[in-house]
Amino acid sequence: MLNPLFIWLQYIVPQHALSRLAGRIANSERPQLRDELISYFIKSYDVKMAEADRPEGQYRHFNDFFTRALRPGARPLADVSKKVLCPADGAISQIGIITDGRIIQAKGQDYSAAELLGGDADLAAKFDGGNFVTIYLSPKDYHRVHMPVTGTLDSTTYIPGDLFSVNTVTADNVPRLFARNERLSCVFDTHVGNVASVMVGAMIVASIETVWSGLAPPHGKELIKQSFDGGDAPVLQAGDEMGRFLLGSTVILLFEPGKMTWDNSLQTGAAVGMGQALGDWL
Repeated sequence: MLNPLFIWLQYIVPQHALSRLAGRIANSERPQLRDELISYFIKSYDVKMAEADRPEGQYRHFNDFFTRALRPGARPLADVSKKVLCPADGAISQIGIITDGRIIQAKGQDYSAAELLGGDADLAAKFDGGNFVTIYLSPKDYHRVHMPVTGTLDSTTYIPGDLFSVNTVTADNVPRLFARNERLSCVFDTHVGNVASVMVGAMIVASIETVWSGLAPPHGKELIKQSFDGGDAPVLQAGDEMGRFLLGSTVILLFEPGKMTWDNSLQTGAAVGMGQALGDWL
């Protein structure tokens, strides 16, 4: 009975208002509130602070702690010339092939690549028959998102939407979850064609931030697309940070067909770490 109630509550609660409130609390620099939140979070979710670049007590606010950097060497990178790098710490929600323009969300659930990318059918067509992976970042995880391959930023699209939770229960029960939640699609030109990295918002995710333009406009009502060209287009190396979640969520990678293949050992539910090899370039 708990799962149906959990899903029903998400449909009726004021998702964006709750997320704005969570954002204000997470940005509070009041010492008692900040310190108690951080301490409670570390203990409740068994956060591995030994991997963080700063110890508890050295963060301006909860969001500063939540988006904490890792200490040098905590995530060694696989061979970037041969391997597809994992973009984030988390667990594989789904992994596979984009078939007839559809991406698997969960058993019996899928959505279209065009929806995910903000309705851009021409862009989505480039990925049809290609590979995708969905990685869920749990509360305990490191919440920065990195590049799976070296690339030049081609475009970003902010897509307004809902803010359902993105855990396994919700993915199993909310149709087209990742194509209806608020998200930021980032498309890169790479040596293997276009690669899309889509950062999906969720319940109480205050905002999404990128290294080239800072905070994306949270909880908006209009789709916003920005194109980059010429010398002003950011170039990011494989393993570089590209963005971060202010409170957690999901990242989805899309690759063109015939460019890479997944490691056969990976499966749904597998824990992954930023920088590890997810597959091989062809």
